[in-house]
Amino acid sequence: MSTRFVILHHELRDGEHWDLMIEHGDALLTWQLDRPPTGSESLPIRARRIGDHRRAYLEYEGDISGGRGAVRRVDRGCARIVELTEQRCRFLAEGSRLSGRFRLETTDGESWSLAADAGSTVGDVPGDDGDDHGSKLRVANDR
Repeated sequence: MSTRFVILHHELRDGEHWDLMIEHGDALLTWQLDRPPTGSESLPIRARRIGDHRRAYLEYEGDISGGRGAVRRVDRGCARIVELTEQRCRFLAEGSRLSGRFRLETTDGESWSLAADAGSTVGDVPGDDGDDHGSKLRVANDR
């Protein structure tokens, strides 16, 4: 796998979300997740496609300028996009939390969903920096 991905926990004054970013060319394709992927029962997760981000976020943790909160990495690793259309992104991921085949899909262009293919694993225990070695649960069936 030649590209990378990262999941950042984004804390704001009025809430929180998780940003899934997948390297694609000179930018990061980015989806905002309502909750973190933790354990096989956490999928599917509601998501929203947001603007591409700079590749610097692959390594960045800390405050975001303009009072837009702070980010902390909860997973990172290698990724490979295997299908990319206006309504679907299928990718392979090998990180400390996500491992296997995953897909982001939309039917209306606004509401997205992150799901895993059968045999993929989703880390059960979040790490402080995406390098945890917590337990992983295998996704038993394709949802």
